[in-house]
Amino acid sequence: MIGRQEILEYAAEVGLEPNAVEKDYVLGWMLAGISQHPRTRDSWVFKGGTCLKKCYFETYRFSEDLDFTLLDGSHVAQEFLREAFNGIAQWIYDESGIELPDAARSIEIYANPRGRNSAQGRIGYRGPMQRQGDLPRVRLDLTDDERLVRNGERRRVHHPYSDEPEGGTQVLAYCFEEVFAEKLRALAERERPRDLYDVIHLHRHETGADRVAVREILSAKCEFKGIAVPSFAALGASAHHAALRADWEQMLAHQLPQLPPFDAFWNELPAVFAWLETGPARAQPPAMGSGRYEIDAAWRAPAMASSWRAQGVTAPLEIIRFAAANRLCVDLDYQDDQGRRGTRMIEPYSVRRTKAGELLLFAVRSQDGQDRSYRVDRILGARATKQTFSPRYLVELSTAGPVSAPEVSRPRSQAAPGSFASSPRTPPRPRRASGGTGGFGQMKYVFQCPYCDKKFERKQYDAALNPHKTKDGYPCPSRVGHYVETKY
Repeated sequence: MIGRQEILEYAAEVGLEPNAVEKDYVLGWMLAGISQHPRTRDSWVFKGGTCLKKCYFETYRFSEDLDFTLLDGSHVAQEFLREAFNGIAQWIYDESGIELPDAARSIEIYANPRGRNSAQGRIGYRGPMQRQGDLPRVRLDLTDDERLVRNGERRRVHHPYSDEPEGGTQVLAYCFEEVFAEKLRALAERERPRDLYDVIHLHRHETGADRVAVREILSAKCEFKGIAVPSFAALGASAHHAALRADWEQMLAHQLPQLPPFDAFWNELPAVFAWLETGPARAQPPAMGSGRYEIDAAWRAPAMASSWRAQGVTAPLEIIRFAAANRLCVDLDYQDDQGRRGTRMIEPYSVRRTKAGELLLFAVRSQDGQDRSYRVDRILGARATKQTFSPRYLVELSTAGPVSAPEVSRPRSQAAPGSFASSPRTPPRPRRASGGTGGFGQMKYVFQCPYCDKKFERKQYDAALNPHKTKDGYPCPSRVGHYVETKY
């Protein structure tokens, strides 16, 4: 297991709280454990926002849960999951030193709205930060009630930490077209901020994607769910739209160094549907010129943040890469060749290396729109702002990233027996008591958040949860509770 200091240093580099970075680190090892287990490696297909972060776009929002579609429905069973996670937890501890204590692992089997069983678990961990009190937890969502239109593919998992498993981790995941279609379907069905954020990023990176396949997969998924294929007009008229805007900051701000404005993402959505429906040719902006510099054409910016550190780069390039991916201007603290220090707002586009070996950041100065280059070794600080920009050049900083990698076989440890904490249950909807309403003795329905365990009392049978925070003080992402009991 890496040390606490590495978490702190990386948190400073990406501009996030150390606890968020620690969870990202643990997620990487959990994916490694699931991908090596003989019963899960070929039948659990990774999906969702964490899949985008860990397998497609490293410069992305940090996520908090693991979502899988299970190809074998028999895996949605208490006994199987208990035994599987005993083995996975033991392997993770043997390989990394991260503890997933038995007492901090819980799982619930529940009936989804379609009447099919799904599973939601919370896996506690003891990681490098060695926090006291209640252990932080990863949420796990498992279902076999999904239409998987295309076969999953092996994707290499981003793990920008010094203890990456030998040979890396390859996990079975949704292909690009499938995850794009799934996110569009999710946006249509629930209109949550993370879905809008993900859809826009997928569109920005769709170069080379099979548009027709995305549309066909989306149609199949919507048919399976019994909903209409989404359109921009339908999303704008949805009853969920007001909540989408209202929840933008609460549900995303803690996952990002700087939260882009809601309108910047919503206003880009019509272009997504135009591409999906008619496929107009999107003219790519030109690459920014290099001016007087002789550029090493063979050099490529490293995909992993750890690779920057290995090259001795101390400038906060990850914050700049994040800003570029989110079309946010950067306040750059810079010392020029005369030793003068100052701050300038820029639009970041690319990092290139000259034939002389210097790293240069190419950008446009926001003040006057002039092209500029900045020596990376003279960058003293950087801060992503809320000021957006429309790219006038190709944004190259956000396109780097590992691609599919071949499978790597690793030895497997034998698991010791253990158990999940909770038992499966599908709570029945309680009947209303007869008689009057209001006053002493009124029946109340109690719902519990599956993510942070907070309980809510309702006069009506309504599983929707109010915005609330976890015990760690972060906004809780869960908006739907599970029925617990009825009080009178």
